[in-house]
Amino acid sequence: MRRSSLLPLLALAAAPLLFLSLRPARASAAALPPDHDRSFAVKEQETIQKSFPMPAGAHASLEIDNIFGSIEVVGGASRQVELVVTKTLRAESDAALERARKEVTLDITQEQGALKFYVNGPFRCHCDDCRCRCEDSCGSHRDRGYSVKMDFKVQVPAEIDLQVRTVNEGRVHISNVTGSFLVRNVNGGIQMDSIAGSGSARTVNGPVTVSFRENPRGTSEFHTINGNVELRFAPGLGADFRLKNFNGAIYSDFPVTALPLRDVSEERDGGKLILRADRYSRARVGAGGPEIEVENLNGEIRILENHE
Repeated sequence: MRRSSLLPLLALAAAPLLFLSLRPARASAAALPPDHDRSFAVKEQETIQKSFPMPAGAHASLEIDNIFGSIEVVGGASRQVELVVTKTLRAESDAALERARKEVTLDITQEQGALKFYVNGPFRCHCDDCRCRCEDSCGSHRDRGYSVKMDFKVQVPAEIDLQVRTVNEGRVHISNVTGSFLVRNVNGGIQMDSIAGSGSARTVNGPVTVSFRENPRGTSEFHTINGNVELRFAPGLGADFRLKNFNGAIYSDFPVTALPLRDVSEERDGGKLILRADRYSRARVGAGGPEIEVENLNGEIRILENHE
């Protein structure tokens, strides 16, 4: 298997534009069709609105754990978290709709500055050693004759730490936050605007687009399988990149210096010797700095300067 991490960057180190031309991207893996639940004849929609004051002086964090639906988070000056959820239920019958009302819930917990929104239902696995979602063996909405989609819009204090997850039928959009972040999607894209923190953003089917108003000060990672990864950094970037790409190209607005590949590491498992190779290309921007890992399979990687 041909891997872009095996291609040298040395010839590109002195150029302001980094370009690795590989094979065209293949079509993305199939996700759930957007109209997969439209055959359900019964529909109901409600809006959930709540406010949560965050304690003054306490470290603030928010976790949103969704399954079906989008997540939008906007940072601001208020110490309140303002939640609006559009909950859409579709069912094959009135009886199935009643089951959906009872079985799928939005569980909310708050302890000091830690706030959590958790979409619960029969599709969740509650065993101790796994975190099942709808793509695993715990069933799905349609198996029960209904579907429930929750679309989140949340206003938060700008400095809050975030953990947000969804799986199907929605994208994740985060803007104007300065805290750490962990962002996950499966069948949908991730967009982050005016960011000033460090963290991790991963999806499977969709692009990852992040714009920094202040460059990350800590280790960060950005991954997708099917889609482009576009990162826009503030001028004066200093970072060490780990890059892996298979079907696509890598571009940079910043001059780069190629770094040597990391040595093969050795591990022992009982009497066996295991050799592990680092398959990432490495490149330094400016004087170097925090490590930023960028990886995709089908799509381009773009490391751009933010002029906004």
